[in-house]
Amino acid sequence: MSNTITPMKAVSIETPGGPDALKIKNMPRPTPRDEELLIQVKAAGINRADILQRQGHYPPPPGESDIPGLEIAGVVSAMGKNCDDWKAGQRVFGLVGGGGYAQYTVIHRKMALAIPEILSFEEAAAIPEAFLTAFQALRWIGRLTAGESLLIHAGASGVGTAAIQLAHEMGAQVFITAGSDDKTHRCLELGADSAINYNKNRFAEIILEKTNGRGVNLILDFVGSPYWEQNLQSIASEGRIVILATMGGSFIKDFDLRTLMKKRLTLSGSTLRNRDLAYKIELSRTFADDALPHFKAGRIKPVIDRIFPWDKVAEAHRHMESRQNFGKIILRIT
Repeated sequence: MSNTITPMKAVSIETPGGPDALKIKNMPRPTPRDEELLIQVKAAGINRADILQRQGHYPPPPGESDIPGLEIAGVVSAMGKNCDDWKAGQRVFGLVGGGGYAQYTVIHRKMALAIPEILSFEEAAAIPEAFLTAFQALRWIGRLTAGESLLIHAGASGVGTAAIQLAHEMGAQVFITAGSDDKTHRCLELGADSAINYNKNRFAEIILEKTNGRGVNLILDFVGSPYWEQNLQSIASEGRIVILATMGGSFIKDFDLRTLMKKRLTLSGSTLRNRDLAYKIELSRTFADDALPHFKAGRIKPVIDRIFPWDKVAEAHRHMESRQNFGKIILRIT
């Protein structure tokens, strides 16, 4: 192996802090291991995990790149010696543990997915983190089945817009919350059956009204403690609550565990980035088999709010922090 270091440009977090901590600089191009592909990145998705990492609150798992970016789309540039199932020039997308905000990154060959012809690089980059998180929460953790009902908080987010479409295709009754009438209307267009503006209404009251007092079978929550009491009011007996983020706070005071017992509830929490490789490979392959055909048929689509050139990465982070986006924010890498 040559000791020559080939440079590339990548986004570096100079010191933890605000968006201006993100700087594009020259860094060493990664070398793919035996089971890895070297990808020339064309587009990368932005996630709240990237913001937390930039602020110094969410370091990458051991062994992963400290360059931010968890979802990428691009072209196979080189292959490890055990990657005969891929060829240089193929269009791929997938989930990575870090390194997405760069001209080149590596991905395990079994984590890489072929981009359907119907999708652009930017559309493909909007899929991995959002849709795999939603797919995992609905199918593996939440055990949603056809005919059940669910409530998706932050329905206008990247994961929210993904979950709406996946749940709709599964034959579930979909309720969502969002922060404006425009966002609720757009969620209805994606397939939600009922959309609640949380700035105008208590969602628990509407959920109980529309379910004849039963509540929903499943709740996907990204907000945390501010919604805890209303979630407990909104969930049906034997329901499941899946906590995917705590954007509003993580501490609950004076909680009576008997509430869980009386309704026979299941409470779960999950993250995706720090799962082991075997889990993420199985999730990616199952998603490819079960969900990608819906993309190819045009029944499910990635929802993109804005595409930023990557030299505007700080502006892109500010836009996400403003919470004005509907769907994914994407960086175009050049």
